[in-house]
Amino acid sequence: MTQYTTPVTTAFEMQRATIEQSQQAVKQGIEFQKNVSEAMLGSLDSQESAQRRGVELAQTAVHNYLDTVESMVPGVAPTVEEIRTTVDEQYEFLLENHAEAFENVEAEWAEGVESYDEMTGDVVAALDEQIDLLVEAHEDLEDQSVEAVEQWGDQLEDLQDQVEEVQEQVREVQEQAADAVEA
Repeated sequence: MTQYTTPVTTAFEMQRATIEQSQQAVKQGIEFQKNVSEAMLGSLDSQESAQRRGVELAQTAVHNYLDTVESMVPGVAPTVEEIRTTVDEQYEFLLENHAEAFENVEAEWAEGVESYDEMTGDVVAALDEQIDLLVEAHEDLEDQSVEAVEQWGDQLEDLQDQVEEVQEQVREVQEQAADAVEA
């Protein structure tokens, strides 16, 4: 009987393997996205630091320019000092806003990553449950299919036996007819 059921069983096993591979691919895709989000979150500190250095470099450049103006133009020292104080206040305000903006972005991103983790955890749990149900139903269908193929095989063997019996009867009748014609 295995001559009939082996291809059916093999096909069902391949289908289940495909289902399980698809499930793993979905999980790996979710894990990859999670890793990307966490890497982005981890890189925010580096980005903030680099941008802060850029702002501080710009402040230093303005100070150098004011130093040059002060050294080249006599009598502007009080005005340059006033400008320098205003520039420093503005840069301090900019750096505070910069730090606050990055804190907000980082907090929102972290919250998004956490929400994503929770949501995908629920999705993966639901997916696992649905795949388990699908595989169970698939196994039931396989059992029914194998049983049907076995019954079909049994019927085919019975039919083959009947055909062989009829062929034997025909052969006997032909031999009797041949004997009768010769006699």
